[in-house]
Amino acid sequence: GIGRAVAAALSRAGARVTALSRTAADLESLARECPGIETLCLDLADWEAVEAALGAAGPFELLVNNAAVAELQPFLEVTRSALQRSLDVNFGAVLHVSQIVARQMIAQGMPGAIVNVSSQASKRALRDHAVYCSTKSALDMLSKVMAMELGPHKIRVNTVNPTVVMTDMGRINWSDPQKSAAMIARIPLGKFAEVDDVVNSILFLLSDKSAMTTGSSLMIDGGFLVS
Repeated sequence: GIGRAVAAALSRAGARVTALSRTAADLESLARECPGIETLCLDLADWEAVEAALGAAGPFELLVNNAAVAELQPFLEVTRSALQRSLDVNFGAVLHVSQIVARQMIAQGMPGAIVNVSSQASKRALRDHAVYCSTKSALDMLSKVMAMELGPHKIRVNTVNPTVVMTDMGRINWSDPQKSAAMIARIPLGKFAEVDDVVNSILFLLSDKSAMTTGSSLMIDGGFLVS
């Protein structure tokens, strides 16, 4: 939901947008909704295919890394397959896609901005989220190192770190008041985030209005981390 909304918002703002997903049906419906958007149907875990496709589609000036998986397991039951898949998508794919796009920016001599979609789970331990919390924490640190090394090339890198977001899936997973009440009670603003809350923060970090912001994590958590 977040990635789709970001792609649509950027297209409406006049950007030439390329949307990448492994789900063809999602890309087809997005293309119908926003006819100017180009689509690439790929699994980000397939490095060779991603490199070939993005190499042909670029260069890009802006990048949003949003794809992620959440395989929730108690710590004592974490499986190797869940760990590997989460590392491949939540961390490895971000590193790889960012390498490809940043190299294009540098080769073209273009400034740029990269926003990685992280989570409040990178900052706070959550039960059954051992792998998810850890990969999002790794993503935050990767983003800081990227900001340090890419800054001399005028490429900014930041993260957004949302709480629960009311995407279609979020509404399904958190519609039970008994489940959601405990989490909402820890959020000073007393509500979960809407998709637009995240989209607007991403657009800010991509824009020149954040020209001196890099290596930062923008919390979109309603105050969860201060409670």
